[in-house]
Amino acid sequence: MLVVWKYVPRNSLIESFDPRARWFASFLLMFGIIQFWNFNFLIFFFLISVAQLFLTKLTWKELRRPLLFMFFLVVVIIGLNAMLSGRGGPGDVQAMTPHYYWQKPIQIFGWTLNLSITAEKAFFAITQMTRMFAIALMFIIIPYTMNPALYGVTFGGMGIPYRFAFSMDLAFRFVPSLARDFEVTLDAQRARGFELDKIDGGLITLIRKVAPLLIPVTMSAILSGEDIANAMDLRCFGLKERSWIGELTYRTRDYILIGSGILILVASLVIRHATDLAGFWVPQFMINLAG
Repeated sequence: MLVVWKYVPRNSLIESFDPRARWFASFLLMFGIIQFWNFNFLIFFFLISVAQLFLTKLTWKELRRPLLFMFFLVVVIIGLNAMLSGRGGPGDVQAMTPHYYWQKPIQIFGWTLNLSITAEKAFFAITQMTRMFAIALMFIIIPYTMNPALYGVTFGGMGIPYRFAFSMDLAFRFVPSLARDFEVTLDAQRARGFELDKIDGGLITLIRKVAPLLIPVTMSAILSGEDIANAMDLRCFGLKERSWIGELTYRTRDYILIGSGILILVASLVIRHATDLAGFWVPQFMINLAG
């Protein structure tokens, strides 16, 4: 049986908007964000995302896990990678004259790896993390503030083809179902003496020890997907387009929200292509810290 995200109606300002308007506005803002590597503009989008998060009335208890995962993903994978290797991002980072905070060559299997942290890499990491946080915070709240019964009609009302809209509906419902199956399997394996916290050893040993947890979850996901596909075939899904139970109607506030998103995107495109303000830069105080 599919389960849904933990949606609780809160009568918040965010929930008062049409879900389609929220999706359109979020995508418009996302495309606006990716136009910039300038921290001054990115912090503007970040503040919009934070303000939207507070308007949802969600609690820390509800968002703790996704926020911690997002923080780990952004800071560790993106931040440290940008600071230590400097890969990715605009070419301006590599073209700038480096101002070193720390530099040390490390010998690994006969290869010399020159690790360094510069003012340029450090601020690029800050800029990239701000960029990713702004995008992630904008979308992470949607499953918690959108009625699961409106998934299908929302995607269908956005002009997405019927089959794809229905697939998106199932995908949104399948994620919490997979998480539920993972927790059930983990509890069952722990009851049999499986201790996930004490797993150590090499990669092969790790894979072998985690197999009792991953294999049942994977097989359960495959079987559940097959059951859903069979149920849809028995109901002749795909022979013709069906109607949705719920109905959505745009209101004035929804048009204002979409219009604001369009204006921000247009302004972002103009700044990106008509000026030199959108590029990456490093504040002088970061360079001065290098000595």
